[in-house]
Amino acid sequence: MQHPHSPTELALLNHWQRGFPLVVAPFATIAAQEGMPPAQVLATYAQLQQRGSLSRIGAVFAPGAGGASLLAAMAVPPQQLEAVAAIVSRFAGVNHNYEREHRVNLWFVATGSDADQVELLLQSIEAATALPVLRLPMLRPYRIDTGFDLRQAQSTTSGATHWAPAPIAAHDKPLAALAEQGLPLVDAPFAMWAKALHTDVDTVLQRLQAWLDAGLMSRFGVVVRHHELGFSANAMTVFDVPAAQVDACGLALAQVPGVTLAYQRSRAPGWDFNLYCMVHGRDRAAVLHTVEHAIAHAGLSGLPRATLFSLRRFKQTGGQRFSASNTKLIAVAAD
Repeated sequence: MQHPHSPTELALLNHWQRGFPLVVAPFATIAAQEGMPPAQVLATYAQLQQRGSLSRIGAVFAPGAGGASLLAAMAVPPQQLEAVAAIVSRFAGVNHNYEREHRVNLWFVATGSDADQVELLLQSIEAATALPVLRLPMLRPYRIDTGFDLRQAQSTTSGATHWAPAPIAAHDKPLAALAEQGLPLVDAPFAMWAKALHTDVDTVLQRLQAWLDAGLMSRFGVVVRHHELGFSANAMTVFDVPAAQVDACGLALAQVPGVTLAYQRSRAPGWDFNLYCMVHGRDRAAVLHTVEHAIAHAGLSGLPRATLFSLRRFKQTGGQRFSASNTKLIAVAAD
């Protein structure tokens, strides 16, 4: 059962998914705007993080900003699913791991600093489970945005997502690793990052703002766990679309309110689907209604498809694309 969230908690989660203050004392700025003491803001965020509603406050990087990630899937015999899922979840590079309704029933995201590291991770998973892994790399994003109004039954926003214009520069990866991990919940969190990086806080803040302005970061702010906030239904619908039509269909999906993720992925042996659409909602019926609307709007009605509802969540953590240097940095920052 979801823990009820107070109006104050919802405001702190909802309003600051975007436009988080990139200033020396961001929680004081939020406190002033929300009409509450800074200590209450920090305490509330800490409680929300402890309860699991708040994943982190940090960067959501645009696709192509750096590192490597790949959607992977396995057809696991049902009686082995829990054991195999536990093995997969133990790998640090796995940051989402779900059961979905399909013969191909275990879905996870594999991340690493580069494609070779991700491939090594997948080979290790295959060796540990004695099962093959489908590799489903993204070819083009159409929409990737899970920041939406939490007071609604589902997302009502729409619009296209683009590749980052260039990867994060090598000298900036330590800051990217911290931004990916999320802010410490203290009065002056960016100063802690600056100390860890042996630089000044203005440099840190200017760099983060530059990434936002350039489109390297999609957003910087509150990243929630939707399931804990009542969005317990999510469905991934996959389509087999002729190559000549896939971009037009994907761009059309991106314009449908309620579609949070849409992208083209490589096909794999035994898996002919190449266009993916994700919808999050509070109940199955609402999600299916949006999926049907999206199918009609994007002209996908006559094409082979499957809708895979999420059943169980085995693991959900933030991305690990830049995090090779995290441990050392955080240890320094905590001194």
